[in-house]
Formats: sequence, structure tokens, C-alpha cells
Amino acid sequence: MSSDSSGASRDVEPNELHHRARRVLDHAAERDVAIDVIEYPNEGARTAEEAAASVGCLVDQIVKSMIFAAGPDRELVLALTAGSNKVSGSSLAEVAGVDACHRATVDEVREATGYAIGGVPPFGHNRPLRTWIDPHLLTFDQVWAAAGTPRHVFGISPDDLVALTGAEPADFTE
Repeated sequence: MSSDSSGASRDVEPNELHHRARRVLDHAAERDVAIDVIEYPNEGARTAEEAAASVGCLVDQIVKSMIFAAGPDRELVLALTAGSNKVSGSSLAEVAGVDACHRATVDEVREATGYAIGGVPPFGHNRPLRTWIDPHLLTFDQVWAAAGTPRHVFGISPDDLVALTGAEPADFTE
């Protein structure tokens, strides 16, 4: 969606999309999953709470795509978690089978995904990442995730999200 003169959001025509949001849309379409990208008005959403308020859903329906560096080799992995949950580095390390997980650097995130922090989508990255999903996200009919920029999001069923990401359900939250 784009904002109109009232500041409300509207659906964005595919040819009007930011190139990063277009990349997310195309990745889903190539895998036979249709998504509609929405654009927030103004600066976009900076928190899960702002995102939920903008699309009219629960905070826990917001998918946070968190990139972590796992183990001594700093393998980048992806944790998809519900909006109000926090990723436990030690729990994620256990799931990943390494001694420790730490948040990836800004440069590592951009290099691995092709997106900046704040707009990282759960799929369509520069390279495949091992991915786990917070089981709480699987309890909803629809969840919302970043579509390549801090101003773009899309709704998707958890089943389609798992199919597109190859995510495995795992308990890695605090």
C-alpha cells in the first residue's frame, strides 16, 4: 500500500513497487505463492508494535526475520520469530548445533540477504540460510513479514511461509 493524501495505506501496483519489494514478490510468485505487498505511509514501521498497528493485526502475527552468526565459523542462520518474542542466542545455538549464536553484523546481514536490517524478508535472500520458525507463528491463519524495506510488508499463511523458507519449527525464544 502507499499512502494517499489522508495518510492511509493502499495496495501498491506491482509496477510501482520498490525494487527490493519487487524481488520478494517475484520470489514468491516463482514458487506459486501469491502475496500482496503493502506500503506503510511516511517512514514505515520501526517496531513490531508499529507494524501490527499499521496492518491491524496482533503483535505476535508480525514475523521478525533475525539473522544470527552461528558458531566459530559465523555461519549465518535465520530465526523467524513472533513480534513480541525475543530470540535466545543460547537456545538458537542449541537448535543450530553450535556452541554460540550472536546477532550478525549489519554488513553480514546485507551481504547474505541483499537487504538492510529493518526490511529483511524471510525469503528471497542472496544465498540460502538454515532457517527455524517460532512455533507460535504457526498458530495464526495469517502472519505479516517485511517485504524488503522498512516500508513494505506482506501477509502470508504460516504454511506458505514454511514452504518458501524451508523453516523448521523450533523453540529458540526467551
